[in-house]
Amino acid sequence: MNTDFSLNKNPLVRFLQKPAKDFTKADIIRYVNENAIEMINFMYPAGDGRLKTLNFVVNDSEYLNTILTSGERVDGSSLFSFIEAGSSDLYVIPRFKTAFVDPFAEIPTLSMLCSFFDKDGHLLESSPEATLRKACEAFTARTGLQFQAMGELEYYVIAPVDDRFPATDQRGYHESAPFAKFNDFRTKCMSLIASTGGQIKYGHSEVGNFTLDGMNYEQNEIEFLPVAAEDAADQLVIAKWIIRNLGYKSGYDVTFAPKITTGKAGSGLHIHMRLMKDGRNVMLTPDHVLSDDARRLIAGLMKLAPSLTAFGNTNPTSYFRLVPHQEAPTNVCWGDRNRSVLVRVPLGWTAQSDMCSLANPLTPPSSFDASQKQTVEIRSADGSADVYELLAGLAVAARYGFEMDNALKVADDTYVSVNIHDSANADKLATLAQLPANCSQSADDLEKMRHIYEADNVFSPRMIDGIIKQLKSYEDSDLAQRANHDRHLMQQLVSKYFYCG
Repeated sequence: MNTDFSLNKNPLVRFLQKPAKDFTKADIIRYVNENAIEMINFMYPAGDGRLKTLNFVVNDSEYLNTILTSGERVDGSSLFSFIEAGSSDLYVIPRFKTAFVDPFAEIPTLSMLCSFFDKDGHLLESSPEATLRKACEAFTARTGLQFQAMGELEYYVIAPVDDRFPATDQRGYHESAPFAKFNDFRTKCMSLIASTGGQIKYGHSEVGNFTLDGMNYEQNEIEFLPVAAEDAADQLVIAKWIIRNLGYKSGYDVTFAPKITTGKAGSGLHIHMRLMKDGRNVMLTPDHVLSDDARRLIAGLMKLAPSLTAFGNTNPTSYFRLVPHQEAPTNVCWGDRNRSVLVRVPLGWTAQSDMCSLANPLTPPSSFDASQKQTVEIRSADGSADVYELLAGLAVAARYGFEMDNALKVADDTYVSVNIHDSANADKLATLAQLPANCSQSADDLEKMRHIYEADNVFSPRMIDGIIKQLKSYEDSDLAQRANHDRHLMQQLVSKYFYCG
């Protein structure tokens, strides 16, 4: 067990000398008292996917203990559409493991994410966070495995055009300054996210860059490390909050919208998953090939893929991104290192060579087992997603793969070895299911599969009803066709959903 916290970026971890998962109420009180914390913030994601905030002044020790122990009452009907005003009171209770120092507050402030509880003191089962928790518990109960996830958070930074060192249009992938203008902004975001407990893998500029109406649009990505799915969701919502806040304070605009103009790269929220048992990754066999457990996971994703868009692609502009030939999936299939598929098995560290010692002859060979890094990646979701509902849906799909008698055959039947749009794959393409083309179709697919999500009381019927109702309300069956021929309509839609998620 790691006991060296000297490099940890979260000041609470360094001060308390323990991992965040082990934080107690006594730890929080000690940190507040010994670090002159004056404010406590409770934060919680509502039905729109954004973090809401409730502020407390630390008046005295008794009041601090009271709010940490019993939380506070909030109006649930103002937070979730499925809660009626007549019985809307909810409790929010802080989860100590999520505590972080607010990097933007002028007054020393400690923030924590909260869970929702009903009037009887039970977890609000229809809240997104509780739904994810139930989905992961059901997966482990069925398989004996742990479901881990991490996200690739893509976003555009927007500022007035700087004509010096112009970037090459749609060639921004891993570009360096000065051709990439917002590398410093991204690294500041990464540092602040890490200070809140976010486990970051890396960051880089992405493909998308263009100018429009005197503004420069530059796409960036911050990718996380695999952690328990519940923690992955917490990290993503905090990260989006930080990126937006720092952008606002820096004079930049930021959007996670899936599509902001035609012909340019859209932004996705690719989710990587891996299965763990006793702290070991079980995605590969000892021979470094994909395991049957990994293939069952993929089969579940294949079967539920069309309905998963109801959680991961939640507004009409989501489906402007899911079009052929733009590194966004449309067909339900999977493959190795193939960016045209829905589920990709990324390049793994399966080669039987020590690349580090080959690149650095003075470095002795290492026995490091890099196969532990192997994941599978689903590429359909975008920044409009409620990340708790999305990861819950993925956990349900993973479990369903273990419940299917023909899972390994489904995996075989949906595998493609090269670009799915290659002419050699014409026959294969004809056999594959398609992702929905709009919100209305996504709602229909969720209706067909809702019994799977509602099994074991994971998704509440009321939540599913609400999601279907919202998707249907857009009435967008022919919207993409109309917007493709009407730039004014396209810009109206982009503006409407610019700050989604």
